[in-house]
Formats: sequence, C-alpha cells, structure tokens
Amino acid sequence: MPRIAAAAYPLSPLADWAAYEAKLERWIIDAAGAELLVFPEYGGAEIATIGGDGWGEDHFGAIDAITTRLDQADDILARLAARHGVWIVAGSVPLREDGRILNRARLIGPGGERGVQDKLMPTRWEREALGMVGGDVARVFDTPVARVFDTPVGCFGISTCYDSEFPLIARMMVEAGAEVILAPSCTETEAGYWRVRIGAMARALEGQCWAVHAPLIGNNDWADMVEENTGAAGVYGPPDRGFPSTGVAAIGEMDAPGWVIHDCDPEAVRNVRRDGGVLNFAHWPDQDRLRVETVKP
Repeated sequence: MPRIAAAAYPLSPLADWAAYEAKLERWIIDAAGAELLVFPEYGGAEIATIGGDGWGEDHFGAIDAITTRLDQADDILARLAARHGVWIVAGSVPLREDGRILNRARLIGPGGERGVQDKLMPTRWEREALGMVGGDVARVFDTPVARVFDTPVGCFGISTCYDSEFPLIARMMVEAGAEVILAPSCTETEAGYWRVRIGAMARALEGQCWAVHAPLIGNNDWADMVEENTGAAGVYGPPDRGFPSTGVAAIGEMDAPGWVIHDCDPEAVRNVRRDGGVLNFAHWPDQDRLRVETVKP
C-alpha cells in the first residue's frame, strides 16, 4: 500500500546549492514513512534565486536561470531520493526548451529512475504573460501526451494544476492504468485553490481513483510570478465503498506548511471499480451514445 505525502510548500530565497539541498532534505525527513513525495507546481522555481540572484518582474530572466540550473537541482534530488529511499515528484518549473516556454514536473526515483510530465493546459496567465505552450517532451506527432508512471509505489499520472480541471486528461490516465492522479498546484487566490481542489475531487469521482493535491503556499515579494499563493494539501477519493463518504481522505490546514500523508490503497480502487455503489469508471463510455438537442418548450 503506497504511502503518499502531499506538500503544502513555501518557496524561499536560497543563498547557494547547499541551502537548497538542506531545505529539501529537511522536508524529506519530515515525510518519514512516505514512499512517494509530491511537491507543488512551481515548487522548484526557487532555484532561480541561488547565489542572491534577483527576480522581481523579470520572468524570462528567472526562467533562463531555472533552465540552466535544473540538471544540477535534479541531481541533488536524485541523491536525496537514493539516500532516503523515496520517490519524488519534484516541484515543477517554468523552463525554456527549443524556443518554447514549458511547465515541467519531474519524477525522480531512488534507483536513478527519472521521468517528466509537462503541463498540458497552460492557464490564461501562462499563455498571455509567458507565451507558455502545453506539453513538449512527450509530444508524438506534435500532439502532447499525458503519461502514466508504473512504479513500485503505484501507478499514477501527474495532472498539474489547471490540467486537473479538464476531465479527459485524467480519463486517459486512468484508462491507461493510473490508480492515483497527482495534482501539484500553484494558485494565487482561494478561488483558484478551490477550482483545483474541486477538479481533483471530480477526477477521483469519475475515475474511481485517488487524487493527491499538493499546493504552493506563502507570499514572495521577491518574485512577481509566484508572489501570492494559497491552498491546503489534501488526498481525495470517490465517496463510495472503502473511501470516506465525503471523498476527503486527508486534508491539511489552509496556508500551513507541511505534509499531508495518507496510505493510498490501490486495492480500494480496484474494489470500488469492480463493485462500487456506482460504477463511474465502467459507465464512462456510455456517454458516447448520447446526443444533445436544443428545444423550445
């Protein structure tokens, strides 16, 4: 039974790489017992500040700094994953690749395993302010691809923030075998937090699976891109047999840093898909037979 930890994580300016490693190791130690650790959207953006570099409103300068430093950051995370025997979904970052601006989450395993999932649906702000595009490294015939990671700590997909508000993304993941949808997020307002939370809970209902929400929190006057962040970490499931009747398996305090940790039993997913009070996962294709009419009574 995989024990998953969702971080409500605040950014901080970093003096050097040692400060970055020390901060991440403290967080990993605090999640002792968890096998899969999920950091939030833009949770890796703090590497732009290493060595006292500024940020302010210079989004593209920060993105270029992140891009040049990302391999070193991931090597540090790989060392920590091996040292502590955990799988890590690293905080996503905006980066530049082949002329495109992307938002990339990375999966790092204790045995040197690595994977990536680019955000598929950039928000309006990401598109208009950054020119961000959805997906890249997973493109097949210029079509962004949603990946499912089959690991010793579960089969899961990464549905970054706004992605979780679109049901077909998660549907493709659960049809490909995902029993957990991970939803790292970065939302400025409480309304944004609730959009992602409601989306994550809806995806758990539709897919009869677990959904794990890890938000960025805290205020950062040194970085306009991530200046204000709010949310609470949570773990959700379908409100059905073997799960809480509210669909809320675990929830943290709003804007309080720390982990929410829960045992996300894959057998509970298989049981409810096979013999739940409702069968959302199995009945999803029935929608294909429907058509819509506009009538004037």
